[in-house]
Amino acid sequence: MSDLFDTPKSAIPAPRPLADRLRPQTLAEVIGQSHVLSAQGPLGSMIGAHSLSSLILWGPPGVGKTTIARLLAQQTDLAFVQISAIFTGVPDLRKVFETAKIRRQNGQGTLLFVDEIHRFNKAQQDGFLPYMEDGTILLVGATTENPSFELNAALLSRAQVIVLERLSPADLERLAQRAEQDLGRALPLDGFARETLIEMADGDGRTLLNLIEQVAAWALTQPLTSDQLSTRLMRRASKYDKSGEEHYNLISALHKSVRGSDPDAALYWFARMLEGGEDPRFLARRITRMAVEDIGLADPQAQEVCLASWQTYERLGSPEGELALAQAVVYLALAPKSNGVYAAYKAAREAARQTGSLPPPLHIRPAPTKMMKELGYGATYAYDHDAEDAFSGQNYFPDALKRPVYYAPPERGFERDLNKRIEYFAKLRAKRQAD
Repeated sequence: MSDLFDTPKSAIPAPRPLADRLRPQTLAEVIGQSHVLSAQGPLGSMIGAHSLSSLILWGPPGVGKTTIARLLAQQTDLAFVQISAIFTGVPDLRKVFETAKIRRQNGQGTLLFVDEIHRFNKAQQDGFLPYMEDGTILLVGATTENPSFELNAALLSRAQVIVLERLSPADLERLAQRAEQDLGRALPLDGFARETLIEMADGDGRTLLNLIEQVAAWALTQPLTSDQLSTRLMRRASKYDKSGEEHYNLISALHKSVRGSDPDAALYWFARMLEGGEDPRFLARRITRMAVEDIGLADPQAQEVCLASWQTYERLGSPEGELALAQAVVYLALAPKSNGVYAAYKAAREAARQTGSLPPPLHIRPAPTKMMKELGYGATYAYDHDAEDAFSGQNYFPDALKRPVYYAPPERGFERDLNKRIEYFAKLRAKRQAD
């Protein structure tokens, strides 16, 4: 029979998670954000001047957004209030604002930390504005999404965006060492396994501490190898939003790697997008666009390679069809580059917008009626096939338009030959006009 004065098991506090135990107690202890927290950084400068403004902390998960907000409140003697946009509605916000008003009347300000602030709709975001303007709250919002995409211009104009960076391997190693000090022992991992653990965290400090907590709980007699660790732990899922900024960042990286003639980098970004769940059909379309925009007539076959790889994917599906797309990526990266036609096309479109009312010269207008023939339509047209070298050298631009040059191919790939043809026809045109 148990003693009535024994402590019930339900009353024994659960052990605090490692991530909570290692939460920094001062801004100086925050790992990896010295670019904003140093004395010369934006936050460091604000604190040094005792002039903290409303902020939007933008960065990936696990880089210290909540911790920094909490420490800013502590450093400035503001009451720290935390809410999440996911779980907070308009009635909850009203209560927060009313409490902040009362607190302000009693001589203390409020730092309102809003996690996932991009989840609030436009009306909810607008609701913060009067309380930010009259000093009832100092807003610190946290978001993993690009603020310029997700937040109202009015809110952004009243807050400074602070960009927090994913933790580097060196930052994560420092965090691992701090965890080992708290645990009182080294992690049971060999050197390569330790590197693998750092890679698994993928720049996320919270993820790393959770992984370390799992490893520390294992009863091991000898250090694990990298392969052994990989069988026991799942790698953190890569951050990729097919409709958000990460989508545009990665497709831009792929396109620029192809344009920069780097097949290895191009394959890497191509693989990153596939691993993130990108639709291969989107990639097939974008790859074909690269052939048209950045290679053009320097290698006319490039476009055919892309279309063939696209068709191959449609017939084979995943994963085999993705190899055809990878082949197209490598082909484009190694092909000669030219935007000659692309630049010429844009220049011609601009000229067409500016001179869109100028008529074609009379000699190249059709004359299907007697009246049109009497007006001189087509009267002096020279049929090029009847001319010497099948080239008449006539003017095909409007009479009022001085002959421009739009297409100036570079001396690369197949366009070397096209340059020779352009020069040939230019000389021949000059000769015909002189005759």
